[in-house]
Amino acid sequence: MKNKQRQNNLRTLLWLTCIHFFISAFTFGGGYVVVPMVRKYFVQKKKYFSEDELMDIAAVSQSSPGAIAVNLAALTGWRICGAAGAVLCCLGAILPPLIILSVISTFYTAFASNLIIAAVLKGMQAGVAALIADLVLEMYALIIKQRSKLLTLMVPAVFLANFILDINVAVLLLLCCLCSLIAALIEKRRKKF
Repeated sequence: MKNKQRQNNLRTLLWLTCIHFFISAFTFGGGYVVVPMVRKYFVQKKKYFSEDELMDIAAVSQSSPGAIAVNLAALTGWRICGAAGAVLCCLGAILPPLIILSVISTFYTAFASNLIIAAVLKGMQAGVAALIADLVLEMYALIIKQRSKLLTLMVPAVFLANFILDINVAVLLLLCCLCSLIAALIEKRRKKF
């Protein structure tokens, strides 16, 4: 029985490493582009965690220091297989960019002047923008489901404050945290009485 469990753990660890290697190799544009891929494989196909748990993991990944994609890999690995899963998922997530950047830096002059590569990169920008827009809409839909007027109004207000008034994102983040903290304290007090 122990041998079979060990084999299952090794298969899971191998799968985790390979899937994060795959996700990292084929997603361009930063951390938020990774979230839909993680949703597809971890929530929809393997059912390792729910949609809400994925959003919580994504939020922690964003607020932790470091690259969102690597943080997301570490947290998904930790959630499924503990420390070994976290280490192997991180390894799977960082190897593709390391390999790609090594190849590009070796042949930089050939890549820099190639019109085909420039066109491919322009096309990737459009795809990344679409993926990020889709993720933002899905995250906002989850916020609306919570039926919190504060959170529902906070998203467009923060967007407008940053886009139109050019207020620094860090300042807006602190203000949002402060507003949410005050709202939570008021709610806690209301429930006491």
